[in-house]
Amino acid sequence: MYEIKTKLKKEIGLLDLFCIASGAMISSGIFVLPGLAFALTGPSVFLSYMIAAVLAGLGMLSQAELISAMPKAGGTYFFVSRSFGPAMGTINGILTWFSLSLKSSFALIGMGAFISLIVPLNISIIALLLTILFMILNILGVKEASLLQVVSVIILLMLMSFYVVKGIPEIKISNFEPFAPGGLLKIVTTSGFVFVAFGGLIGVTSVAEEVKNAGKVVPVGMILSLTVVSLLYFLIILVTVGVVEPDKLASTLTPISDGGYAISGKLGYILMTSGAILAFSSTSNAGIMAASRLPLALGRDFLVPEFLGKVSRRFKTPVYSILITGLFIISVLFLKLEVLVKAASTVIIFSNIFASLSVIVMRESKIQNYRPVFKSPLYPWLQLAGIVGFGFLLLEMGLEAILISAGLIFLSLLIYFTYGRLKAKRDYALLYLIKRITSKELLTGDLERELKDIIQERENVKWDRFDRLISLCEILNIKEKIDVSELFRIVSDKLHRRIGVERDYIYQKLKEREKVSSTVINNFVAIPHIVVDGKKIFDILVVRAEKGVVFSSKYSDVRAIFVLIGTMDERNFHLKSLSSIVQIVYNPDFEKRWLEARSIENIRDVLLLSERKRTDQN
Repeated sequence: MYEIKTKLKKEIGLLDLFCIASGAMISSGIFVLPGLAFALTGPSVFLSYMIAAVLAGLGMLSQAELISAMPKAGGTYFFVSRSFGPAMGTINGILTWFSLSLKSSFALIGMGAFISLIVPLNISIIALLLTILFMILNILGVKEASLLQVVSVIILLMLMSFYVVKGIPEIKISNFEPFAPGGLLKIVTTSGFVFVAFGGLIGVTSVAEEVKNAGKVVPVGMILSLTVVSLLYFLIILVTVGVVEPDKLASTLTPISDGGYAISGKLGYILMTSGAILAFSSTSNAGIMAASRLPLALGRDFLVPEFLGKVSRRFKTPVYSILITGLFIISVLFLKLEVLVKAASTVIIFSNIFASLSVIVMRESKIQNYRPVFKSPLYPWLQLAGIVGFGFLLLEMGLEAILISAGLIFLSLLIYFTYGRLKAKRDYALLYLIKRITSKELLTGDLERELKDIIQERENVKWDRFDRLISLCEILNIKEKIDVSELFRIVSDKLHRRIGVERDYIYQKLKEREKVSSTVINNFVAIPHIVVDGKKIFDILVVRAEKGVVFSSKYSDVRAIFVLIGTMDERNFHLKSLSSIVQIVYNPDFEKRWLEARSIENIRDVLLLSERKRTDQN
């Protein structure tokens, strides 16, 4: 029933993703925290939310780049492990799982608290029943879980928009005086306290493998959800400060419900309380969905027991991973969560720092197959600004939260050194960066191959006959400068050994073809191609000339040569192959990638991963 290689179903579209990301953010951060934050900084609290949103945006742009290059289950774990190695990946994976699970626990208790106002049941019992419900939904399928998310978030956004539209005319300007009693520094430090309001955004990266056209959809969904939610936060906090009396706002745990009452009486209170229940529901559901993908990813990489990496053949969901996540959430429902939630926020900040560092390592390592669909702007200044900003927030989280995080790091390292280190062996980007600096041979090529497979899965590439031929063809890397005659002698000898045609015959054919008209198509590329006697023969030989080949006085520095040889009965495929090569060499970044390729397999990847129109060739 379960298979570790079974793929997750790609059922999540842009609307689903937007709602998963938005629903993961909108909960306690807006329905509980504003009153507590107001007590810290006064009416200027909406500025604290905006500072937190800007910092969340810095981390989000780095995550969006990484996930567009590597849309795999586990999100931040996956790209941290491929950037810094399995030890750091284990730490990030376990800490992020812990963080997302705790956020779900907190949301479930918050939801239980609001429901208990209507149904006379113990809050923890309500939260337990809700956890089981969301576990079942997530086991049945991501589409079913995301459908609940879409419905909840659409209703929630409508309620929040109603709150803003009805509330703006009711704002009392006097409520904003004094505007910042704690000064500018208090506004900034409070942004760390409310940063948890944007923490759910990190969870959306964990489900990237289940997103259709993930390379484009995930960055768009993340940017769109952060923009919409940040704007709503700004307006809702502005309205809440303007309509709720300051003394009451500073002491309430239901600020938006109180704001609803101030705007529309009992109806407003009921509507916003219903919105709070929906918000906690969507956060809980999204949290379980995202958190459960982390043990899945760790299990796939053999860093934790392999059964956690298995996917149900029937439901195409990680059942074991969902169950263990749900059981952990249930186990902490009956604990005091205040400090643990703060620790969860600390972990989220760490994850954003790792995302910024991962972009720097990935880019500076010059890995051939790191090809993000979305590139973070203003590199590396945006990443450096994020690291500094998140570092400041860490200082504001307090010693207790940092000590809990340190304990989790120790536990993660213990799991890695006693289990994962014995089974998980792989390249990572930091090794490529070290190799660039030290020139030591540290690499096996595993990361390049994995990234190539990810790109082909991401782009839904179906190999045609040309791809299969390129995957098996001979590729030469000639380091010295030679002339075209010497090139043809080398090529003729290689092709003779591959297809059995006489080497002198091939050499003369190539020379004659070049005399008829030059096969150089630009200063960088030449495509010598000949027809030989026989039947059912076709082959391609690829040459990368590091210092160039002299074809003529006009073309004296040709670096990429594609030699095509075939019989007349292969004429159609011969022409299609010529077309495929022309499409490849006219890709905007072809020359750069061709010259930077470190190995024969890197050269092959340049050809296999270049954008072109594929055909159903047999």
